[in-house]
Amino acid sequence: MAETVWSTDTGEAVYRSRDPVRNLRLRVHLQRITSSNFLHYQPAAELGKDLIDLATFRPQPTASGHRPEEDEEEEIVIGWQEKLFSQFEVDLYQNETACQSPLDYQYRQEILKLENSGGKKNRRIFTYTDSDRYTNLEEHCQRMTTAASEVPSFLVERMANVRRRRQDRRGMEGGILKSRIVTWEPSEEFVRNNHVINTPLQTMHIMADLGPYKKLGYKKYEHVLCTLKVDSNGVITVKPDFTGLKGPYRIETEGEKQELWKYTIDNVSPHAQPEEEERERRVFKDLYGRHKEYLSSLVGTDFEMTVPGALRLFVNGEVVSAQGYEYDNLYVHFFVELPTAHWSSPAFQQLSGVTQTCTTKSLGMDKVAHFSYPFTFEAFFLHEDESSDALPEWPVLYCEVLSLDFWQRYRVEGYGAVVLPATPGSHTLTVSTWRPVELGTVAELRRFFIGGSLELEDLSYVRIPGSFKGERLSRFGLRTETTGTVTFRLHCLQQSRAFMESSSLRKRMRSVLDRLEGFSQQSSIHNVLEAFRRARRRMQEARESLPQDLVSHSGTLVS
Repeated sequence: MAETVWSTDTGEAVYRSRDPVRNLRLRVHLQRITSSNFLHYQPAAELGKDLIDLATFRPQPTASGHRPEEDEEEEIVIGWQEKLFSQFEVDLYQNETACQSPLDYQYRQEILKLENSGGKKNRRIFTYTDSDRYTNLEEHCQRMTTAASEVPSFLVERMANVRRRRQDRRGMEGGILKSRIVTWEPSEEFVRNNHVINTPLQTMHIMADLGPYKKLGYKKYEHVLCTLKVDSNGVITVKPDFTGLKGPYRIETEGEKQELWKYTIDNVSPHAQPEEEERERRVFKDLYGRHKEYLSSLVGTDFEMTVPGALRLFVNGEVVSAQGYEYDNLYVHFFVELPTAHWSSPAFQQLSGVTQTCTTKSLGMDKVAHFSYPFTFEAFFLHEDESSDALPEWPVLYCEVLSLDFWQRYRVEGYGAVVLPATPGSHTLTVSTWRPVELGTVAELRRFFIGGSLELEDLSYVRIPGSFKGERLSRFGLRTETTGTVTFRLHCLQQSRAFMESSSLRKRMRSVLDRLEGFSQQSSIHNVLEAFRRARRRMQEARESLPQDLVSHSGTLVS
């Protein structure tokens, strides 16, 4: 007989299936090899062998004669969550006084029916399903290693209390709360009962009773052959893995009569017929179609578009941090200034904001205040005057950094401004700030002891104010001091009908943005307008060079 190669890899394997788990079928084959006493009295020439020749072993007779052949070997096909009773459960549930729960009485009725119909089909192989006590107990007694003297760590003890929700559990109906939402001082029992992983999970154990002949039904002889776990996402965990082309697994019992058993686990789930696969494919297609329609109904079929010739600007921003300032407890006041010409925003849109007060933290040589304050706004650009040669102005973000200490002393730490990026995408901007100062020691003493300092009446004076109409803006005599920096993170999005046009020259040009082909390839709105003017001049020159009889009264070419 050929030598048997044992499979020593007893780790778990993970599979994923879209089929219902109720179609899962496993064939388990269990066979007794011999008493393991033969393993300890091998000839000297064979002691070094890792592989054992099974032909050298023969089943040993018992005191009452030979073992029956069905006791030496057993093979059975098991379905998912199929309950096979052990001899211990048969003896237990035949006594009605041992039944405590409705499940116990249900098992008793099933065992009585089996006894009346000729007995159970299994002998040594049995199962524990997800509803049995063994499943719950096993979840609290998992071992992290195979060492016999394993000492559970703090993490192991905590994870032992983590349970998984059963798939058949349902929440309580109604809106009345049965308990407090927050428990400020939870007990150990409360933590153990409420620490639950949300992923629904079902467990099943395939067991074997490896007790001596005619001594079945003792808990100490029960051994786990395979553990299966299935969650609601179709993930199947098998431990150990299916045998397949590998060798059988081995179990060596302990006690006075040590015995060696081998077993295999094979997946014998029936293959779906072509008609069933096609029907399943149609069902999935219909299901996905309905789900898509449902999502579309939530979102809506009408996509909000901008008016022709308009550019819509979305900005999702964040005030990240501020650093390099003299005092602590900083906060930032910021606002966005839209140029008066061609720019507008919705009436409900808020273009300003104030961050929370933040304590600074030493980072290298600087003190940094981390705000992580989000803000968002949108604006519209509409270029109505096509004959204008002036390039449009872009919105400007102004910021003012202030400090407020424990005694409510208020100080201005700096002013800054930056033009919003003209290209869509993510941008990180660092704004350098400054503040006005007064000459002399008195002003600094007043700033230190009682707070207060020079302030700008108009924050837009940081740059050129929008209300300024002159040719030159003089800041002569304004004394300033460089202070720290403010970091902004901006995510800019732009929307326009011009992005969808494949060939704008084939259509009648109505506005600045709609006339330009490939607007998304331009780096900024300035380049877009400049390219539009060049295209317009080329078209005008081409129209003037054509014969007059090819041009219609409406100004379009006659085919």
